[in-house]
Amino acid sequence: MEYRPRVADADLSARLRRSGAVLVEGAKGCGKTWLASQAAASTVRVDVDPNVEAFMEVDPDRLLLGETPRLIDEWQMQPRLWNHIRRAIDDRGLPGQFILTGSATPDDDVRRHSGAGRFSVMRLRPMSLWESGHSTGEISLEGIRRGEPIPTSSDTGADLETLAELVIRGGWPSTLGWPLEDAGEYVRDYLDLLVNVDINRVSDAKRDPSRVRRLLSSIARNTATEVSISTLTRDTGGDGDPLNRETAAAYLDALELLMVTDNQPAWSTALRDSATLRKSPKRHLVDPSLAAAALGATKESLLREPKTLGTLFESLVIRDLRVYAAAHRGEVFHYRDSADREIDAIIAYPDGWIACEIKLGVGAAEKAAENLKQVASTIDSQTVGEPDARLVITGTGPNYRRSDRVVVLSIATMKH
Repeated sequence: MEYRPRVADADLSARLRRSGAVLVEGAKGCGKTWLASQAAASTVRVDVDPNVEAFMEVDPDRLLLGETPRLIDEWQMQPRLWNHIRRAIDDRGLPGQFILTGSATPDDDVRRHSGAGRFSVMRLRPMSLWESGHSTGEISLEGIRRGEPIPTSSDTGADLETLAELVIRGGWPSTLGWPLEDAGEYVRDYLDLLVNVDINRVSDAKRDPSRVRRLLSSIARNTATEVSISTLTRDTGGDGDPLNRETAAAYLDALELLMVTDNQPAWSTALRDSATLRKSPKRHLVDPSLAAAALGATKESLLREPKTLGTLFESLVIRDLRVYAAAHRGEVFHYRDSADREIDAIIAYPDGWIACEIKLGVGAAEKAAENLKQVASTIDSQTVGEPDARLVITGTGPNYRRSDRVVVLSIATMKH
């Protein structure tokens, strides 16, 4: 299958110009190897090359020989390579020597040798709608920041049926062009392997697959909310005893190591009044298709349950905003204060911020825009400045800019 350009392509190229090695991290199946292969001049696949084990015993440095940038794929299967790569970077004294890819975070021994000044770390997520070809890309998030005109459209081409399909399908590069049923089965198989095999690979103790599955289902039911660990603990215990808090935390840590969870942290800033900010993150799985699979959802069931579809749609939008914002060093947070005033997404850049409300249907856009203005006004602009833009991102309906300059637009027309 032909490679589809990724937003992260430019980021990888820039990091190679300034760092000895780039570590590309992300959940299994999100396209790390495919992305890295576009920039690499030579490759060693640590997980499948039969010679790797032998070289690790006699001369690990031979694995690093080859045209640069040299891709060391699934390097974490041989964590000792980290120190050899670090030393090679020092000896060569040149940028762009290595690209490392992996779907699990290095162990503690490796973390102690962080590679500061030698390694640059970038996170790759599943494909956004623009990358997978499901967004027209006529509206740029960065263009909105710069005040570019918004192309007005009465029909963006998205409907509830299409959105349900996009949630079920997810942003997995290997399933592009597959029938929806096959794409859904891929995600269900992904979950099966995760709960039965992958989680034990990054855990000190063997994990109960049934409890891991219940934990994933609980996260899925509470997607895009600040659900507490105590709720997750009760759900994971099932009909028997609740899982103790320490064990539940260990399960969550393992999922984080596999980069299957992708929580949305709370934004920290000053307020104009006496309200305090809540600090709990909103919980997400790295792709909404994983949440749909964990719930046993189908396209038909999502269309019967618009509230569930709306929650998973919000997670899809957060995934895409993270991809688009990262192209310009932006990060995606959420905002809620003690008075329960909420903004679904805050995109924070080094030099500004954007406030976003997310609604499945355009029918809720006008009310969301008014709420957005009201809540944004409680944030101390002397500390963070006025927002660069206020957006209401919908699944369906037209694109337009209101007279108060709040922009209403469909996610199916966005890009970075």
